[in-house]
Amino acid sequence: MSNRDVFYGCRLVAVLLICLDVFAGDKHTGPDNAAEHRKHSVELEDVVIGIQSQRNSYHARRSGQRKVEILQQAARLGQGVPVVVLLHELSQYEGDWSILPALPRLFAKYGHSASWLFFIEEETEVTLSALLEVLNRYPAQEEWFLGKRLRDNEASIIHHYAFSEDPSSFGYPDTAAGWALSAPLLKRLTERIQSENLKSDFTIDLKHEIALFIWEEGHGPKLTAVPEFCTEPRDGCATTFTTYLPDCGDPVSKNDVFVAVKTCQKFHSDRGHCGKTFAILRRFLSKAVPKADWLLIVDDDTLISLPRLRQLLRCYNPKEAVSLGERYGYGLIQKGYSYTTGGGGMVLSRTAVSRLLSSSCGCYSDDAPDDMVLGRCFTTLGVPITHSPLFHQARPDDYSEEMISTQHAISFHKHWNVDPVAVYRYWLQDTRPRDEL
Repeated sequence: MSNRDVFYGCRLVAVLLICLDVFAGDKHTGPDNAAEHRKHSVELEDVVIGIQSQRNSYHARRSGQRKVEILQQAARLGQGVPVVVLLHELSQYEGDWSILPALPRLFAKYGHSASWLFFIEEETEVTLSALLEVLNRYPAQEEWFLGKRLRDNEASIIHHYAFSEDPSSFGYPDTAAGWALSAPLLKRLTERIQSENLKSDFTIDLKHEIALFIWEEGHGPKLTAVPEFCTEPRDGCATTFTTYLPDCGDPVSKNDVFVAVKTCQKFHSDRGHCGKTFAILRRFLSKAVPKADWLLIVDDDTLISLPRLRQLLRCYNPKEAVSLGERYGYGLIQKGYSYTTGGGGMVLSRTAVSRLLSSSCGCYSDDAPDDMVLGRCFTTLGVPITHSPLFHQARPDDYSEEMISTQHAISFHKHWNVDPVAVYRYWLQDTRPRDEL
């Protein structure tokens, strides 16, 4: 054998030994890698599911049923149990619905044990196994903001004309499909809420304002679109949504709803919104009008579907103090109050009106904003403001078409730059006109 053959033979043996050592090393480190993967894999007990519940008895019952369904599903899977929190039970503060005031409380209770905080609405159905598959795609050690993305087609007044040059560039979550925060993002948001002197302002559209707060003018993450977070059922969905207009039985009778329209321009200067509204409240309880369970107060440029309203009202108990409509908030970070917006229509039970008028709360001036005064009064009296996204303070064009096209809207507001008859026929009318009265 030549020296050259010996050289190449030894070289081949060395290469084989190196390969064997590498394979042996792989065999040794493989289980450790698998353990490391399992360590970072999200299980059900790593997830906190927050249901955006409400104090009204109907909504508290529905959200409680959703909680039971989720826990029963987890038991069938046998893969651990998530923490399920009803938001209205988190504290006594009514403003927790606006999420930001609730984040420090959620972090204090669950931030050191949970990997994800997942918010749903009371009518959002969740497939837990599919949810885990989604969450495990995203490293829980990083900041993530996940959801079904909505966009504005044009600049909207309810979003303060943000991103007016390119409204569709900013995405915000459809809360009906569910949305998620990773633990590191929850921690940073909590620290920001606790350390910064946040501006006390209006909460108008929670979905958009939450996304803006998280984005923090580019310092935080934008929403990551998750195709498995759905509203309409289809294959592969982790979530789906039922309806905002539930079937609770036959609609309430037309005679059970008293409709008051605020109008007459010549009196605007000396008989303002609040003065008019309290006059309406007193007349509603007087013997001058037929007794009815419900009072609906609208502006003269409110478009409303009375059949859909009557169907929705069947879900509520008029013997409870109910204030129903589109809920806004004022100064909620600073312990403010919620109120039902007037333009979309304010619905009050007879019991709520009686409690209000028997109290000392009222207008601080006749021309005060009536909806905000009512909200402040009801907050003082412990009457919850019950939210339905089927009422709208603005026009259809001011909302994401993808979102409102899946609703059965009850109202819209304002006539400028739209044909109100066309808006009514397209968005609100689903019966013969004579049945609307």
